[in-house]
Amino acid sequence: MHNGEVDIITLGCSKNLVDAERVMRRLEVAGYTCVHDAPDPKGEIAIVNTCGFIGDAKEESINMILQMVERKKKRQLRELYVMGCLSQRYMQELTSEIPEVDGWYGKFDYEALIERLAVSRWPLAISQCAAYERTITTPRHYTYVKISEGCNRFCSYCAIPLITGRHTSRPMEEILDEVRWLVSQGVKEFNVIAQDLSSYGLDLYKKHRLAELIDKMAETEGVEWIRLHYTYPTDFPMDLLPVMTKHANICKYMDIALQHCSDHMLSLMRRHITAAEQDALLDRIRRQVPGITLRTTLMVGHPGETEEDFEALKVWVKKQRFDRMGAFAYSEEEGTYAAKHYKDDVPQEIKERRLDELMLIQEQIAAEKSEEKIGKTLRVIIDRQEGDYFIGRTEADSPEVDCEVLIRVESLECNVESRSIVKSNELKVGEFYDVKITGFEGVDLFGEII
Repeated sequence: MHNGEVDIITLGCSKNLVDAERVMRRLEVAGYTCVHDAPDPKGEIAIVNTCGFIGDAKEESINMILQMVERKKKRQLRELYVMGCLSQRYMQELTSEIPEVDGWYGKFDYEALIERLAVSRWPLAISQCAAYERTITTPRHYTYVKISEGCNRFCSYCAIPLITGRHTSRPMEEILDEVRWLVSQGVKEFNVIAQDLSSYGLDLYKKHRLAELIDKMAETEGVEWIRLHYTYPTDFPMDLLPVMTKHANICKYMDIALQHCSDHMLSLMRRHITAAEQDALLDRIRRQVPGITLRTTLMVGHPGETEEDFEALKVWVKKQRFDRMGAFAYSEEEGTYAAKHYKDDVPQEIKERRLDELMLIQEQIAAEKSEEKIGKTLRVIIDRQEGDYFIGRTEADSPEVDCEVLIRVESLECNVESRSIVKSNELKVGEFYDVKITGFEGVDLFGEII
C-alpha cells in the first residue's frame, strides 16, 4: 500500500473521464499523488468512477468495486469510494449491498468527495483552481471538452435521462475559458462531447448556440482540431454546417447516433423523426460539408423489430455507406419507456445474429473506404510510438474508437519537389505530419512520411 496515493479507476465513456480528471486535479492540489487506471492498483485510497448505461457496463462497474473490496479485506486498501452513473442511479441499493464502500457519490456530487478527501489536508484545495481545471490523463495533445450534461430526448430504450437528468448546458464563456486553459497545457485537439450536442444552448439561452460556440472555439489561438461527438438528428442545428466549412481546424467529422432507418422502428424507439427526415438530414450534411466523415451507432433487436425491419436496415446501411459505424443489441433497461411498455420479444440469439450480419456489412464498407485512401496524402497527428511503428490519426479518426495510421520507424520518404528527406524516427508525439497512405489491414492504415 502506497500512502498518500489515490487510484482513480474510470469506467464508461469520455464524459466520465472528464469528471475523473477534475477530481484528480483537486486531490493533487491538496497533496495527494493520483494514479489513473493503474494496471495493478497499489494506492491507500481507491475511487471507482462507474458507468450505468447498459447491463454489461453495470456488471463491469460492480466487478471493479468488488475487486477493490477484496483489496480492502486484505488490508491492501484503506479507503474505497464510488462515484459516477451507477451510484447516481442505484445509490440506495448499493449502499446496503456493499457496506465495505466508505462513501457513495453520484455523477454530480463528486465535489463532496473532493471536500471529504482534500479539504481535510488543505482547506484551500478546491478554491485554488478553476472548476474546469483537470489533470489530463490522455496524451497531452488531445482531450475531451464536455459542453453539457443530461438529455431531454427520452428515447424508448435509453436510461441516460434517468441517470443524468434534464439537459443542462454549460455557460459558453466558461467553456471557452476551459479551451484557452487547455491550450496553455499543450492541448491541440479538442473532442467536443455531450449526451446531446444538438440541444446545446436551448436551456440556458433559449436557442441553439452550438454553431456559435464551435465558431468561437475555432477562432481560439492554438486550437488545431475540433471534432464533434454525439449530435442528435431531431431538431438538428443546421447553422452548424456552414461553420464547419468556414474553419480549417474543424474536422470534417460528425458522430450522429441514428439507431434505425424505418418509420416503424423510429416511432417505436421514440426518436421523433421520420425516415425521410433522417435521410434528408444526412444528404444535407454531406452536401454542405463535402468529404465529411460520418460516424453513427445503430441498434438491433429492439422490441417490435421484425425481419422486414432488419432487412431494410441492412439495405439502408449499404446505401448510406457510413465511414464509421458501431452497433449493439437491445438490452432492457429498467425504468425506460421500452421496459414499461414493450415486451422484449426478439430472442437473444436473433439479436446476436442480426448484430453479426450488420457488422459484417460495415466491415466490407470500411475496407472499401480504406482502399480508396491508398495513394492519398493525409494530415496525421502522432499519438504514440509502439514497437516498430509510430501510431497516429487523421481528422477522420477520433481517439480510442476509430482507425489509426501506422508509420514504420525505419521508413524514409523523399519529397522530390523540396529534395528533403524526413526520417520517420524523428517524428514527435503530438505533432502533425503529411502522410502518404500505402496500405491497410483490418481497420488501420499504413503510411509513409512525406
